[in-house]
Amino acid sequence: MEKWELIAPCHFGLEAVLKREITELGYQISRVQDGKVFFWGDARAVADANIFLRTAERIMIKVGSIHAESFEELFEGVRKLRWDKFIPKDGKFWVAKANSVRSKLFSPSDIQSITKKAVVDRLRRVYGLRWFPEDGASYPIRVSIIDDEALIGLDTTGISLHKRGYRKFTVKAPLSETLAAALLMLTPWKSDRILVDPFCGGGTFPIEAAMIAANQAPGKARPFQAQEWLNVIAKKCWQDAREEAEDLVDRQIDVDIQGYDLDAKCIHYAHENAKLAGVDSMIHFQQRPLSQLSHSRKYGFLIANPPYGERLDEQADLEALYGEIGDVYSKLDSWSMFLLTAYKNAEKAIGRKADKNRKVYNGMLKAYYYQFLGPAPHRNKKHSDIVPA
Repeated sequence: MEKWELIAPCHFGLEAVLKREITELGYQISRVQDGKVFFWGDARAVADANIFLRTAERIMIKVGSIHAESFEELFEGVRKLRWDKFIPKDGKFWVAKANSVRSKLFSPSDIQSITKKAVVDRLRRVYGLRWFPEDGASYPIRVSIIDDEALIGLDTTGISLHKRGYRKFTVKAPLSETLAAALLMLTPWKSDRILVDPFCGGGTFPIEAAMIAANQAPGKARPFQAQEWLNVIAKKCWQDAREEAEDLVDRQIDVDIQGYDLDAKCIHYAHENAKLAGVDSMIHFQQRPLSQLSHSRKYGFLIANPPYGERLDEQADLEALYGEIGDVYSKLDSWSMFLLTAYKNAEKAIGRKADKNRKVYNGMLKAYYYQFLGPAPHRNKKHSDIVPA
């Protein structure tokens, strides 16, 4: 099979997690940029990456890169690319998204228009057509220009990979599935250790944790744009990848994953989302205030995306809330705690400086991932038969 350079965008600051995922899938990394990981792969790699990667936002096939300081340069550069290798005569194609950072070309709509015209011009010359029916499969194009370097790719994913298909019930300020998975993968948590989210909302952290524990591929049950590209990727690639994903699932694994929230509606939504994800039997959800969180077992993990100003109006409320988080955590013997928050005084209110602190962008909002590390358990320590408090 022909190999391409594939592009996997991700949350800024979490490139190392995605790089590790891709390497574990067996594919070679070519380079890493802010918010993107590049790797080499064939048609099967496209299917594998879409189905198995937990932290990527989408998978693109790199068509080319161009230095462009003018629209003339952009047009000529795009026109020279081998679009006919991917887009057939009846293919429907458009520039789904364009963005520009620190570049002379800064208008997304103009970048989209010029790119489309250049692709049309190229395909007219190759196919000898004056008009394209565009009634076949869809081939969305994406253009990213940084420092006058245009990166051009075909989007194989379609709807973003954070759309696993299970979150039908949403709450205010939800945490994206890809970000939740990446933050979990930054912890030393394993399936034999208890995990509790006391601000679970719609259940994203517990559900992603259960899917990781069960080795359930996040894209196993959803469709992808490139499934239509029979001229590029054979059906068998998708079929084989999905069969492998199904074979790897371990639904018998014994775990203790818990999600609490003060809002009864959130707990209901979390239950329903977990059912849709097929992991409801692995998670204990309960309406419970933070003050009632306690557990007799050691070496557990507390992970949360607590309110940090978007959902509380007064700074005094935040200070009190984070003070309560600190009080609860201090009573959890030998536990580790991981908090994603944009509240600047989090450590002060908690009463302890984090062992590690990582800047993460939650959407467009700059936040910090505070990591309070407890001791590692003894090697012969058993963590089975754990029951909810």
